[in-house]
Amino acid sequence: MFPKVSVAAAVFALPLTAATGQADLHVRFIEGAPKDRFEITNQSACAISGSTLTLDLAPSLGALIFDVTDSGAGVEVFQPFEIVAGRDALAAVPSILDGQNTVDLPISTLASGASIAFTIDVDDTLGAREITVTGSEISGATVKLFSSDGPQMARFGSDAKAQVIGLSC
Repeated sequence: MFPKVSVAAAVFALPLTAATGQADLHVRFIEGAPKDRFEITNQSACAISGSTLTLDLAPSLGALIFDVTDSGAGVEVFQPFEIVAGRDALAAVPSILDGQNTVDLPISTLASGASIAFTIDVDDTLGAREITVTGSEISGATVKLFSSDGPQMARFGSDAKAQVIGLSC
């Protein structure tokens, strides 16, 4: 049997659900030339504070890596790691080594509706299209948010998006 909910409670709950969108934290990978881009957007109703967001490319279908130097594990074109939006939301800017497949972003405070974005070169280590990464190649990569709520994880789909759902305020 379903619990009874008053009409007023249902009406007040509806706008909050609609305002938060599909997820609380949305991460998107955008293949680009010469730079690839990751965008992290807080779609929750409250700020995310004192957390670490970890992007892990190791479980991706393309066994993806970051290519940040002209020598090393990457293929042909490389691009250094560069924060292009939301620098003030980070406690520190991480450094990434060539061939690395994870990055930890220490979030001091990411306001509701705010974004962090960075550019970098991502290479496929398995396929024939090493310098171009498609959505299906990033599929399986993970996003983990470590916060006071404990760790929460999401996987990238073939649409090159991952959504961490259920953050509490």
